[in-house]
Amino acid sequence: MDWEVFLNPYNQAVDELKIKFKGIREQCVIENKHTPVEFVTGRVKPIASILDKMKRKNLSIEEVETEIQDIAGLRIMCQFVDDIYAVIELLQKRNDLEFVEIRDYITNKKPSGYRSFHVVVSYPVQTVDGEKRLLVEIQIRTLAMNFWATIEHSLNYKYGGAIPTNIEERLQRAAEAAFRLDEEMSLIKGEIQEAQKIFELKESRKRT
Repeated sequence: MDWEVFLNPYNQAVDELKIKFKGIREQCVIENKHTPVEFVTGRVKPIASILDKMKRKNLSIEEVETEIQDIAGLRIMCQFVDDIYAVIELLQKRNDLEFVEIRDYITNKKPSGYRSFHVVVSYPVQTVDGEKRLLVEIQIRTLAMNFWATIEHSLNYKYGGAIPTNIEERLQRAAEAAFRLDEEMSLIKGEIQEAQKIFELKESRKRT
């Protein structure tokens, strides 16, 4: 397989969606509305990771496009848990995205303590050979959830997926602490948003 040719549309999908989701944030800022999108990141799965997943799932090359849903992946960060569901509503209204699968790890957290909202969408990319629809996984989470998930991912990598029990227990407690932080921030959401608007107005005046 020519991996460069195969992955090119996925790179295009990630680049296009990052611009579109960042555009949602910019539009909200211009219209002086609260933006549920704090920032957006994206990546295309490395070839080594694709090959590893193919081996684990016993997939042929022909099955990669349909059976590996996260070759193209985006992460949308939010300030508040409520913002996650606001983002999902925005995504559902778009006519360029078709929802394929929804995994709510906020209501149904993983045993590790992991929380996030995952959606797999079908997204059309325009290529020289015409339109091509690709699967893209979008993870939507708060900043606190992302901090925890990043640490857990690093520890999983260090220990080869077998994190020692004492560290695993601390991670679970940390996950609950992160979620309590999200809950506390939600209780003062109005105050935080008002303070941010005042700050943004002050900064905009400085620039004019």
